[in-house]
Amino acid sequence: MTNRKKEMIQAASGEKPADLVLKNGKVINVMNLQMEQADVAIVDGKIAGVGRYFGREEIDVTGKYIAPGFIDGHVHIESSMMTPHHFANELVKHGVTAAVTDPHEIANVSGADGIRFMLEDSANAPIDIFAMLPSCVPATPFEHAGARLTADDLRPFYDHPRVFGLAEVMDYPSVLKQEDDMLEKLVDAEKQRGRIDGHGAGFDETALNVYRAAGILTDHECTTAEEAAERIRKGFYVMMREGSAAKDLLQLLPAVTTANARRFLYCTDDKHIDEIEADGSIDAHIRMSIRHGMDPLQAIQLATLNAAECFKLHSRGAVAPGYEADLVVLDDLENVTVRHVLKDGHPVVKDQFLLKPAEPASVMPESVQNTVNITEIGAEQLRVKNENAAEALTIAFTPHSLLTEKTSLKLPVQSGAFTADVTQDTWKMAVIERHHGTGHIGTGFIQGLGLKEGAIAGTVAHDSHNLVVAGSNDTDMLRAIETIREMQGGLAAVKDGKVLASVQLEVAGLMTNRGQQQVTEDLHRLDEALEKLGAAGDFHPLSALSFMCLPVIPSLKLTDLGYFDAAKGKHVTITGAETE
Repeated sequence: MTNRKKEMIQAASGEKPADLVLKNGKVINVMNLQMEQADVAIVDGKIAGVGRYFGREEIDVTGKYIAPGFIDGHVHIESSMMTPHHFANELVKHGVTAAVTDPHEIANVSGADGIRFMLEDSANAPIDIFAMLPSCVPATPFEHAGARLTADDLRPFYDHPRVFGLAEVMDYPSVLKQEDDMLEKLVDAEKQRGRIDGHGAGFDETALNVYRAAGILTDHECTTAEEAAERIRKGFYVMMREGSAAKDLLQLLPAVTTANARRFLYCTDDKHIDEIEADGSIDAHIRMSIRHGMDPLQAIQLATLNAAECFKLHSRGAVAPGYEADLVVLDDLENVTVRHVLKDGHPVVKDQFLLKPAEPASVMPESVQNTVNITEIGAEQLRVKNENAAEALTIAFTPHSLLTEKTSLKLPVQSGAFTADVTQDTWKMAVIERHHGTGHIGTGFIQGLGLKEGAIAGTVAHDSHNLVVAGSNDTDMLRAIETIREMQGGLAAVKDGKVLASVQLEVAGLMTNRGQQQVTEDLHRLDEALEKLGAAGDFHPLSALSFMCLPVIPSLKLTDLGYFDAAKGKHVTITGAETE
């Protein structure tokens, strides 16, 4: 250790060569938002100096930009549909060298075993994958998940070096009421690592005060610039989200000013692997911010230094002496084209080519396999009975938003039951408990998916990840359900009783261990199938459907226990009346 410290000082002074030097680059200084023409000297995975240097190995980056590695402040790897090592192999090609993850998707299915799997599978990743522990498993008491995690269950994970704190606290009532287990989770996180993420969808001033008083530091649920500005005033860090379903970045950018910019960072939250491959990850956030008027160096600051400081990664996020040599070499600052990536001072991406893809670190455990346990479903169980009601309560979906509205529609009635009505862009919807074979099924309707015929289904259904299905008719819905059961998890599109496309997600019904190319091809076929069902919008119907089961986000959602009205905090019937 002493010898390496000597070598660091000797290289910094120019007395001896560095291990590696990036020569003649335009170095982006995120400390002062300036650039300088310089070399970057690297010793033992850290930056020894920025200036004029020579090295045992040198890479000429003349005309290119040297930036810190990008950091995703909040991402659910499961939403990529790839296991962690596959996910990391794609992310690093987009300049992301660290990601702060919340494995609550798999935890809702497989509990502590799911968290262990995510940590183990990411051990050999080409980027640093840090974990925040799932705070709310299940997310609420208003649905059935596959597991329950208490403070006692989470506490041992703080011994893991890549566990940072407590992930998005979404159970506001438990915080407000100071429930014992929630208080233990908050206190443990503060005592162990001091990092706690929030989930403040639709919060008023009082709720924001409560969360900050509880030690919660971040929020990624802002949908307007006004909400973002209010959170900044309250002392939060705001993560600006742009994922597959929720796209909030453009609405939030006006809130960023020279006075408050250091309190903003980027996150993807939930993004499919094919979209990451095509559009990018945090690099896409930077591009979008620049194209909408943000100074390129400030956009890079949000993606690097801000995120690092938010999560107390004090040796990351800058191109400066003493910092980790997690670096991105860019061709330009307009398209943010990633040319090379260095992790811990070693090239991992060269000329946009991943040098050594990561392999899984362990054998797939049985506890994350064969997780779709449903009883036989028939058309009778999908009936939405009409007991002399004029209208049916319906989820009104808005593209690119997780927020929904309540509406009541006059729907067709057949044999005493409400049915779908494509003329009103309204499909029947069902959520089927799939973890313990309880037979619980919640039914209702959703307006706004933009589909004309057929059915779609999946076991990606935030946050409890039961089986969700929507369709224009019962026959196709039942075929979609059976397809998912046969695959032991995944996504499916059906028309006229025929499966048009499917994506198998055999790992907890959320991810696959198959290669990225095969999965991307399956997803492309699924997109083509959705077009055959009538999809014409700029959003993904299955991704949208996956969030229609999330009762912690207003205003109306569907769980395996039926409709949940967030404003009332209770389940309601098809007529909107509160249930017993």
